[in-house]
Amino acid sequence: MKAMVLHEIGRPLQFEDRPDPVPGAGEIRVKVEACAVCRTDLHVVDGDLTHPKLPVVPGHEIVGIVDAIGAGVETLPVGTRVGIPWLGHTCGACPYCLEGRENLCDRPLFTGYTRDGGFATHVAADADFAFPMKGFVDPVAAAPLMCAGLIGWRSLKMAGDARRIGLYGFGAAAHIIAQVCSWQGRDVYAFTRNGDEAAQAHALSLGCRWAGGSDERPPEPLDAAIIFAPVGPLVPAALKAVRKGGRVVCGGIHMSDIPQFPYSLLWEERSIVSVANLTRQDATEFLTLAPEAGVKTTTTVYPLAAANEALADLRAGRFQGAAVLVP
Repeated sequence: MKAMVLHEIGRPLQFEDRPDPVPGAGEIRVKVEACAVCRTDLHVVDGDLTHPKLPVVPGHEIVGIVDAIGAGVETLPVGTRVGIPWLGHTCGACPYCLEGRENLCDRPLFTGYTRDGGFATHVAADADFAFPMKGFVDPVAAAPLMCAGLIGWRSLKMAGDARRIGLYGFGAAAHIIAQVCSWQGRDVYAFTRNGDEAAQAHALSLGCRWAGGSDERPPEPLDAAIIFAPVGPLVPAALKAVRKGGRVVCGGIHMSDIPQFPYSLLWEERSIVSVANLTRQDATEFLTLAPEAGVKTTTTVYPLAAANEALADLRAGRFQGAAVLVP
């Protein structure tokens, strides 16, 4: 197999030949068709997420074809197209797993972080944490659904039944979940980098009611806001934008420090909540809903060997939607 490998935090990924992975008991091997590039991959490469398994192959928005199975795998035969997300394994025995909150597992494994991921031609995965992609015929279009879509969906569930919802950071997750919100009949307000007219035009083309800079106030108070950008100062900005009793959801796995802000922004029963990882139930729900909602992803394709370029373009905001690596 070939893979883009992180050996040292802050250094470029290296393009390498590696032995093909051999699936163990309960595992599958997948020939990667496409792997989207997530901001979390940037956090791994840059060291914002500490203690990755090094060396590690990043990438956790994987779509591919099962080409080998380990002992005990009966539900995903060779030839099945599957999606592989960030959450790659849970212990099944800690209090959180037993409560049905496996996203908070005490002993998890994460794809592309603590186990090798999809910036490669092949990847091994726990069969119980891979999802059949029946009906998804375009792996490039489907790849961003495996994290941007799933985390967006979990964040939207945390936002409740908000009618007017703001999305801060209009990247991969927001461009997917905005379509779901519009399909559900909600009014969507998109907040982009200041002056990013291309992102604002993209948001409006996807059905958003309004689009503006992250320092602007929406034309009417929001019921809830979801922050996808890893920018702590957006939390008080979003609190200013939501109505009494409104909720601010922090949808990213990493965020810069939230600055001090007056209690008056939180008062009147506003709340701030965070989203951590995802559950398999989230994936089952969203992969059923996305086709019904007619979700279409906007993608920019890169060859596998150009993963460093894709990461740099993501960091600089040089494309709309999601970058996708194709081996």
